[in-house]
Amino acid sequence: MAKEKLLPLKFEILAECKTSKARTGTITLVHHHVDTPVFMPVGTQGTLKGLLPQQLEELNCQIILGNTYHLGNRPGTEILQKAGGLHKFMNWKRALLTDSGGFQMVSLLQLAKITEEGVKFKSPYNDTDCMLTPERSIEIQNTIGADIIMQLDDVVKSTLTGQRVEEAMGRTVRWLDRCLSAHERSDEQSIFPIVQGGLDPKLRSKCAHELTKREVNGYAIGGLSGGESKEDFWKMVHLSTDILPKTKPRYLMGVGFAADLVVCCALGIDMYDCVFPTRTARFGCALVRTGQLNLKQNQYSKDMRPIDESCPCSTCKTYTRAYLHEIVTIETVACHLLTVHNIAFQMKLMKDIRESIKEQKYPEFVQNYMLNVYPDKKYPEWIINALKSVNIALL
Repeated sequence: MAKEKLLPLKFEILAECKTSKARTGTITLVHHHVDTPVFMPVGTQGTLKGLLPQQLEELNCQIILGNTYHLGNRPGTEILQKAGGLHKFMNWKRALLTDSGGFQMVSLLQLAKITEEGVKFKSPYNDTDCMLTPERSIEIQNTIGADIIMQLDDVVKSTLTGQRVEEAMGRTVRWLDRCLSAHERSDEQSIFPIVQGGLDPKLRSKCAHELTKREVNGYAIGGLSGGESKEDFWKMVHLSTDILPKTKPRYLMGVGFAADLVVCCALGIDMYDCVFPTRTARFGCALVRTGQLNLKQNQYSKDMRPIDESCPCSTCKTYTRAYLHEIVTIETVACHLLTVHNIAFQMKLMKDIRESIKEQKYPEFVQNYMLNVYPDKKYPEWIINALKSVNIALL
């Protein structure tokens, strides 16, 4: 009997909300399974700042991100090849996703020149020129060995309008085809194409429709969460999830604020990533269900409570707000302690979202969540409108 070909990605939907577009499921990848909706912490350089891979496992983190552009520069593909890929190099046994390097077109724009061939960068490390083409991006990502890899896309600032947005959208589709042709490990790694098109509904629709014609295992929605209004943001997410196939995971890139996660799950998103929880920890901020606590503030100097009495993380079990107040932004251990808590917070939020969808209680979860954050019921207009679009009315 012929051996069944193993798929690099299998997505199973376990439950769907009867009111909104929220759903919960499992993505089975080569290195690990991932429960969705999932928040993926960002480990840019093959490390999550302040945490060991083993601690991430203890926090029940199933998948993290690496950054192709930065890893391609340092340590470089030669070392990664020698190590047998990033999983082994960083001693991470669970799932990995890598971005394509496309985002650096925006964040390092003064160092980059974009043409149909690819992106020419001045390295921020040593001032040499390097060319990132769709083929080179995939070559680096094949060497890194992540379970999910991203196409190289032409990224423009989310607030940009006009001809350049249309050009970037068209080029993203053309570059996808080049990425798919260059992909040499399709039995182990899945390429996700990226929906672009700025804030123009026509361009975004066109792009999403075009991408669905390709044989892929999942989709990403890019070019958002970059300074555009929240009203524009949710409409583009809603429009994209209406077009992308229900049977495949949908990944919204660069989104990590708790309220955004709660709203975008209702709009049908399965995967998220953001540097926010780890970055805000380095500034001395701890995430809680009502927002965040800036532990540098004097009001915490004599506060003997943990960050959050209901949080089971090791930081909350062991340390007080007063202790953390003394060391945040001064001692490196404070960054470590707050990062543990902030990742635990994101993991617990996503778990609660998944459970509520399974129990057919997601609309109630959303209502209670928002009431907790906005006890005066002064909900932001965009949240009211976004939830209304999927039949959830706030209390």
